[in-house]
Amino acid sequence: MKALLRLPRVELASTPTPLQPAPGLSKELGVEVWLKRDDLTGLALGGNKVRILEYLVGDALRRGCDCLVTGAGPQSNWAMLATAAARRCGLDPYLVYYGRPREPAGNHLLVELLGADVRFTGEEDRTSVDPVISAVAAELARNGRNPYELPRGGATPVGSAGYVRAGLELAGQLADAGLAPGTLWLATGSCGTQAGLVAAAAWLRGPYQVVGVTVSRPAADCVAQVGALAAGVAGLLDLPAPDGDPVVLGGFLGTYGERSAEGDEATELAFRTEGLLLDPVFGAKAMAALAHAARTGQVEPPVVFLVSGGAPTLFAVPHRPRSPDRLAAARRPP
Repeated sequence: MKALLRLPRVELASTPTPLQPAPGLSKELGVEVWLKRDDLTGLALGGNKVRILEYLVGDALRRGCDCLVTGAGPQSNWAMLATAAARRCGLDPYLVYYGRPREPAGNHLLVELLGADVRFTGEEDRTSVDPVISAVAAELARNGRNPYELPRGGATPVGSAGYVRAGLELAGQLADAGLAPGTLWLATGSCGTQAGLVAAAAWLRGPYQVVGVTVSRPAADCVAQVGALAAGVAGLLDLPAPDGDPVVLGGFLGTYGERSAEGDEATELAFRTEGLLLDPVFGAKAMAALAHAARTGQVEPPVVFLVSGGAPTLFAVPHRPRSPDRLAAARRPP
């Protein structure tokens, strides 16, 4: 705990975020579901990356940096929130996107409004971002700047400290509510959020298993990445190293960065039952996995679902809602 308090941090998030019952969703899924509302973290339109950025920007300021360089895809919530955090804390934001320039919409539009320096790699492979991030940082350094270079998603042990702190917050809320959930579900992309939660659960001996649903890469790759980051943040904070492999489920990824039929159903279900907006290419796929597990009797109630934000993506990817009859049919268990 002392090491966590000593780590440089800037206050960006409105915390604690609510832990809310979801009665309508629970009725539809047949299990008691609670929502940890990290879409309400307060910076821009919120999201899980705000907690991560508190520690990353804190580290950047400690190092005397004057600009932040990172990258992702044009609809990345990470890129938008990193830009917003940089602007708020007096750092100049530089972003690298894969692909080619396009009409701004969703998160890309917000980044343009924030005035980031945006560069496109011209390649559709998202890994094309990585060397260009380093090249931009090197160019800035040659020009007398002091850049803070960050990988896609902010996936570092320092960033994962934000979700060790969140795990501590959640433990208090569960105790206040008298809840002992068996599982905590979330979308797992760059893996830093799940890593922090895994490290926190091991430290606090939490009653739940952290279940990630991969929305970015093969599940086995996520298991390795989450494990490495969890061990890294545990070492950084002088916490016991988590035992065993983290749990990451596959089967709901579809095509990276694109919506899926199951995710669309989950998006509409969450909005119609709880007024909850899920991002269609990440959070919605994790909710689809939870819905499938609940309807097929694979989870014990209660469960907690981490709402990780990303709602701007809803307004950038075309989607035709299902009719009420089709929704009802989709909700029937096999």
